[in-house]
Amino acid sequence: MGAFSIWHWLILLVVVLVLFGGGGKISRMMGDFGKGLNAFKKGIKEEASEAPAASAENKSIEGGESTADTAADKDQAAKS
Repeated sequence: MGAFSIWHWLILLVVVLVLFGGGGKISRMMGDFGKGLNAFKKGIKEEASEAPAASAENKSIEGGESTADTAADKDQAAKS
């Protein structure tokens, strides 16, 4: 016998079939992983573009006035 017995060849054959055969399970998993990664990157970009608007809103709240407070004050002043 050579360096490999029949069991080594069978195990190697199973590994090759799982990786390259198997109905494309590995390629589907990698495709799903790629789609998930792209969705994650898109979400990060959208969150980063929304951050300046949210920070401006937070500044007005921290300054003592919020848009809800001023609208309520205007309504009360109009009713008076």
